[in-house]
Amino acid sequence: MDSVTFANGPISMAGNLFLPPDFDPEQSYPALVTVHPGGGVKEQTAGLYAGKLSEQGFVTLAFDASYQGDSGGDPHHLEDPDARVEDIRAAVDYLQSLDYVDAERIGVWGVCAGGGYAVTATMTDHRIKAVGTVSAVNIGASWRRGWYGTGVDSDALPTLQATAAQRTAEARGAEVAFAPYVPAQLDADTPYDLKQAADYYLTPRAQHPNAQNKYLMSKSLSKIFAFDAFHLVEDLLTQPILMVAGSDAGSLWATTGLHSRVRSDKKLVIVDGATHMDFYDVPKYVDLAVAEAVPFFHQNLKGH
Repeated sequence: MDSVTFANGPISMAGNLFLPPDFDPEQSYPALVTVHPGGGVKEQTAGLYAGKLSEQGFVTLAFDASYQGDSGGDPHHLEDPDARVEDIRAAVDYLQSLDYVDAERIGVWGVCAGGGYAVTATMTDHRIKAVGTVSAVNIGASWRRGWYGTGVDSDALPTLQATAAQRTAEARGAEVAFAPYVPAQLDADTPYDLKQAADYYLTPRAQHPNAQNKYLMSKSLSKIFAFDAFHLVEDLLTQPILMVAGSDAGSLWATTGLHSRVRSDKKLVIVDGATHMDFYDVPKYVDLAVAEAVPFFHQNLKGH
């Protein structure tokens, strides 16, 4: 693994680049961008997948989102969906600059919200030839309608009103407010997936100093609530897509909804008994997802 930086406009992006076994810089390799969840960093699940996929013959790049982790961007701790999608395009730029990467054989693999961002990037940047998602979340729809998707989009209105009030307060000198990605205080109403998420992000299981479980409330929520990762997917996504999710994931509705809408070549893998977080680092489920991803990308990143 090599630590790398690459440009995303004025922002310097921090990434970890993984090379295949017996790497030969004179050869030409297919490449994959792995996209971390909201609130995550490259050292967590995106890096885990990048490492495992590189072992199967791919050059892989895991990176910190702009405004997050070791990447630049001000203000830090901003979750901006449009910026997250542009990050992926910049990662493709970087991979295409490497002599040993075949510019016609680049794919994207996204986890959770990173899966939603990966879909948006793929359908709007046709340099990306294939996309895979695991435990996908459409962050805008999920935060408007709730984790289980049982609400309606207008449920976001009270939060947007509170966000507007907070932004006004900050403009008048109030302290900047942060909100958590996963609940630090758990109760009987906390979805099981989010309890598992707290165990992942907030304990030694996967805790990282750059993943501080906070985002800027007033500057992030208005962007998130207006975002739809799958808008126009029926018409703009022409590349093949693999979707992996657990049958017991509260977020499953995002994957099944996406699958029902996609018109390009598609494969849906629902793993019986698996939860949303199982695919982050539980070996059984990570290995299963990798076993689906490897032949999918080898088949669909053939180049010309």
